[in-house]
Amino acid sequence: MGTCVVLIVLAWNVVRLWSTGAAVAMSIVAALMPPVAAIVANLGALDDTDLPRERAPRPRLPRDPDR
Repeated sequence: MGTCVVLIVLAWNVVRLWSTGAAVAMSIVAALMPPVAAIVANLGALDDTDLPRERAPRPRLPRDPDR
């Protein structure tokens, strides 16, 4: 998030004096960074989640009649 803020501040306070197109491009990159980072971060979470599978029932041990 800090990188996004730095990009926007530099774009509109420094870079726009030389190139408005570059300032707009920097702003677009700064705007796209957080959603792309969230998507990339969540890709790993999707790989780890599976639907629960049915487990085979545990075999029951015969009861001791003397108890």
